[in-house]
Amino acid sequence: MSEHPDYDAIVLAGGAARRLGGADKPALPVGGRALLDRVLATCPDAAATVVVGPARPTARPVVQALEDPPGGGPLAALDAGLRHTTAPTVLVLSADLPFLTAGTVRALLEAATAGGDPPPEGALLRDAEGRDQPLVAAYRTAPLRRALDRLRSVHGALTGLPLRPLLSALALVRVPDATSTASFDCDTWEDIGTARARIREHGHVLDEWITAVKAELGIDLDVDTAALLDLARDAAHGVARPAAPLTTFLVGYAAGRQEATWRSCRGRSPRWPTAGRRRPRPKRPGRRRRPAPRLTKRSPRNDRGRARRPVRRRVRRRARPGQRHSAGPPTHRIRRPDARRRDARPVPRRPRGIAAARR
Repeated sequence: MSEHPDYDAIVLAGGAARRLGGADKPALPVGGRALLDRVLATCPDAAATVVVGPARPTARPVVQALEDPPGGGPLAALDAGLRHTTAPTVLVLSADLPFLTAGTVRALLEAATAGGDPPPEGALLRDAEGRDQPLVAAYRTAPLRRALDRLRSVHGALTGLPLRPLLSALALVRVPDATSTASFDCDTWEDIGTARARIREHGHVLDEWITAVKAELGIDLDVDTAALLDLARDAAHGVARPAAPLTTFLVGYAAGRQEATWRSCRGRSPRWPTAGRRRPRPKRPGRRRRPAPRLTKRSPRNDRGRARRPVRRRVRRRARPGQRHSAGPPTHRIRRPDARRRDARPVPRRPRGIAAARR
């Protein structure tokens, strides 16, 4: 755990990125992760993390804020983020620091909260060339609010103001960055290329990529990178090159299926379930059927001489002559056999005998 859990973090992720042709700089990938996610990974124990700028997807939950007006400069963005903080110390970072580490953040917090007479009002990073980095700093919240209020009262608004007047209004401690690694920021495409090449040379890009993928998929397990790479290499050289990703996919699928089977069987059976075993299907409650009639010697026979089951037939009562309808359906009127319908037409009889001969 961190020794300074009572602090808030403000990440400035706005700006027009004119030297990058208007690209979304905080979302640019470096070493398999976006620049903004790299900066957020250095302060995971902050009480509240505020990202000032357009809304973007992030690797962990943050508070989104926007300066008024949008693109109003660093002081306006700092004031907008400060309204969402309550901790006595606030960490201020820019979103284009690919090599910032948690150790540098810890050093800044320790220097800003150190005692003294008078105590410092914050601490910022100074690179190897002696330039101050006000967006890689930790400030005490109360003096920072007072300084911003004074600048607002003098200039009327914080829009378009640089950071230099703020630095002169606060008593700050400088934390040296001898190699200028933590303070390296990406302002041009050349800086982006340099950062990607440096991360690739150090060999940490694969581990960082695996960490980012696990965080994106929501899984927490130990990955034997060397064993998987050896397996992929053997499949690529021994079978074919496309066999390498297919083999690693099948291994991961088998491991995930085995883990899912184990979790589903926990607490139900201490034995490991074997392949092909099926659980008995539960009987559904239904209507009970009547037993079929028994066959006896007097049962009717079919044409082959075998006994057949009698067919149950419904017996319907017939209506008597003069009765309107029977006891059950159908309900039509039944007439007498000798009754004659009124609308019936007489049918001419066919002449027979002498009458037929006369014709």
